[in-house]
Amino acid sequence: MKIHIKNGRVIDPKSQLDAITDVYIAAGKILAIGAMPADFHANRVIDASNQIVCPGLVDLAARLREPGFEYRATLESEMNAACAGGVTSLACPPDTDPPLDEPGLVEMLKFRAKNLHQAHVYPLGALTQKLEGTRITEMAELRDAGCVGFSQADAPISDTQVLARAMEYAATFDFTVWLRPEDSYLAKGGVAHDGFVATRLGLPAIPTSAETVAVATILLLARETNARVHLCRLSSAPAIDMVRRAKAEGLNISCDASINHLHLSEMDIGYFDPNYHLVPPLRATRDRDAIRAGLADGTIDALCSDHTPVDDDAKQMPFAEAEAGATGLELLLPLALKWAQEQNISLIKALARITHQPAQILGLNAGSLTVGQAADICIFNLDARWQVIPANLRSQGKNTPFLGYEMQGQVVCTLVDGQVVFEADDKQ
Repeated sequence: MKIHIKNGRVIDPKSQLDAITDVYIAAGKILAIGAMPADFHANRVIDASNQIVCPGLVDLAARLREPGFEYRATLESEMNAACAGGVTSLACPPDTDPPLDEPGLVEMLKFRAKNLHQAHVYPLGALTQKLEGTRITEMAELRDAGCVGFSQADAPISDTQVLARAMEYAATFDFTVWLRPEDSYLAKGGVAHDGFVATRLGLPAIPTSAETVAVATILLLARETNARVHLCRLSSAPAIDMVRRAKAEGLNISCDASINHLHLSEMDIGYFDPNYHLVPPLRATRDRDAIRAGLADGTIDALCSDHTPVDDDAKQMPFAEAEAGATGLELLLPLALKWAQEQNISLIKALARITHQPAQILGLNAGSLTVGQAADICIFNLDARWQVIPANLRSQGKNTPFLGYEMQGQVVCTLVDGQVVFEADDKQ
């Protein structure tokens, strides 16, 4: 299939390209950008006039719910959601049922995803067996099966000796350890940020120190072991400052934040709305502002959706009992654009946080428009507005704190390996 994308505003953060030009695709790869190659005859022409043509989005945290949680979502439904959101590559945490701690499970997931011919799926293997935090997994075997890194998902390791051994093992093979920093004892039983909102609502609280104590431990162990560490979904200003100092020292560390914490704070919980029950919890407005500033100055390397579809029965319960999480694959782009507009951030810089930079963290040759590279492309209308309602979400999970919000920026076409995998209809 030969495709000619014409008249679009082509933006590639990696090469700093931002120009009205054409893209030519053949055999699943980008053949040329700009002038038409000799003897090129397109099978299809896509007119991208008044639209943005950028690399396919790369999401660092998207739960696909398979295997084990198909009643919450299926691989098919979440792959549809990813393509509708312009996401062409995504990393999925290992907290499935059973966890991704054996090569056979990883190979099965990769096989299923590949046969759907949609977004590329990159599993994170379990750092410890069954995510129990006691015995480390055979990381080398899991890497051979297709894992791009190793994580505990939301199950912290309380035994720091186990964590140190895991980081030493990973450093030996130059694997990346993905950790969401949280001290399990300080966070035990909590569901909301330890602030006046939790006090007013009578909700069990999680202090900021639950994150900072864990970050301090991880940074110290990273120095000792020389492990490459990625901190997932930072949520507090002190933790971001700690990472900023660690990066200045030259520590091999990266981090991300979620679209939810980029825009929301504890003030948004309102009257026990379970859609705002997230992990980590929504924190104070100063923490939200620190995330925005950290993303702008590069302390925070990437923005992720933290996509976690939850079934209605588990979500429509009292706040403290409701399952935590929010759907986000289809909101990653518009919420990144919203941050850029509100903070006066350039479009090319905003797109870098959801394309090229997360691809670098994953070690992928993706997230850019490079001649000879796979044609994973997102085309979106920057000015189009749409409303977040269940009918407009392709994910099986309809749970999001942004229900009812109007979004600006809508994906109109997504290509993966040079094949059109999503086209917007005119009904949304």
